[in-house]
Amino acid sequence: MRCIIANFPFDLLKKDVEQAMKGVRPEPVSGPSVSVGRRVYPVKQVGEVVTRQDRRDFTAGEMTRALTRLGFTCHTATPAAVLTPVQAAAEQLGGSPRP
Repeated sequence: MRCIIANFPFDLLKKDVEQAMKGVRPEPVSGPSVSVGRRVYPVKQVGEVVTRQDRRDFTAGEMTRALTRLGFTCHTATPAAVLTPVQAAAEQLGGSPRP
């Protein structure tokens, strides 16, 4: 399937992406991610490996659209819960804060 990523055309196939990611260790996910086989990779890591471009050259949205069109399952970033200092201390101590 022809995809435009960072203004460059790429002919990508699902099996080619799977083959390229075989043996690549996933980085910790902190933003949009994609499931390739049994592993979950950051979208930018997959884009860098597949396109051989620097990850600053394309957006996560471009890669997410391309990978979704190829049939991969993409996941949005989930923001971490923001705790107040009292809640954080209570969680560390294993209890719940008193009202």
